[in-house]
Amino acid sequence: MKAWRRPPDSVEEGSAAELAEFGGPDDVESGWVTVPTGAAALVTAAVRWTAWALLIAGPVVGVAAWMRAPAAVGVPHGAAKPAVSVRDAAGPAGFAELFVAAFVQAGKGSEASLQPYFPGVRDVSLASEAGAHRASRLAAVRVKEVSDGYWSVTVATHVTASGEEQEKDRPAAQEERVGPGGVLRYFQVPVKEVGGGALVAAALPAEVSAPPVGEAAQLAYGPMYEAPRSAALVQTLQAVFGAYLAGGGELDRYLSPGVVVSPVSPAPYAAVTVQRLAEAGVTDPFEGQSGTPRDGQRRRLLVQVEATAVSGAGWPLTYAVELRARDGRWEVAALGAAPVLEDQQVEGGKK
Repeated sequence: MKAWRRPPDSVEEGSAAELAEFGGPDDVESGWVTVPTGAAALVTAAVRWTAWALLIAGPVVGVAAWMRAPAAVGVPHGAAKPAVSVRDAAGPAGFAELFVAAFVQAGKGSEASLQPYFPGVRDVSLASEAGAHRASRLAAVRVKEVSDGYWSVTVATHVTASGEEQEKDRPAAQEERVGPGGVLRYFQVPVKEVGGGALVAAALPAEVSAPPVGEAAQLAYGPMYEAPRSAALVQTLQAVFGAYLAGGGELDRYLSPGVVVSPVSPAPYAAVTVQRLAEAGVTDPFEGQSGTPRDGQRRRLLVQVEATAVSGAGWPLTYAVELRARDGRWEVAALGAAPVLEDQQVEGGKK
């Protein structure tokens, strides 16, 4: 038997009869209540098994929760962004030039020669004699991207007749464009990119009019001035271009530290003369320039030279040159760069 003590004041009248089966009157009066040993053992066993059940169930419930697939939760997505593709127009341009060259030369019975460029040529019959005309000096003069992977390419070419075929019915308006190289004509070719990056023509070439002539570029240089040979600036430029184009002397001695410029080789000219020059942001490039330049001073010039070949033929050439002063003399900081445009910031305050 097990027993526990019950406070006497908590035993009400009439409870003695209820407790009599667990103990005698003396036990009730003393405040002690006895419980049978079997009942206590059952209670102890029940508590122990409940504790073990909870101990074992904890990890099992955790594993089950971890293995359960989470409920799908809708996540808002932004609109899909198109893939960015950087395309080079050189591919469609070169393809169109090759197609026009083959097209001009093709004729009756040689339609298959156009198959690599225009798969739909199997449904085309050409009436002219194959090889009656030839295209030369082809150049893509305009490339317009119509849509992603689709271009319209305009190709200029000189078309000449072979043998005695001389295009007798050529319009008189074209006579002024006829020379030893033939008639200058323009063809427009639709070029499409297909699977694997291959290019095909979407149709046969279309002959079109010449593109419009653009306006002259506005440069940031002042007016051209004749170059006096006595000026130190002109003497430096004369030595630079003599070494660069005619192989006269060493070019490196006129270059700023770190600047690399290789002379044209083999030298295409026998002599070079600096004729005129202009300066960016300055009206007169020779005004106030008689003194020694200060170190770090820069000048951007547009230089026109007369280059004379061994045969005596001469060509006017124009170069953009940037000079930088060091140790009291001018050195070349850049040669052959693109001329400065009027809307570009230049030293000297002019744009």
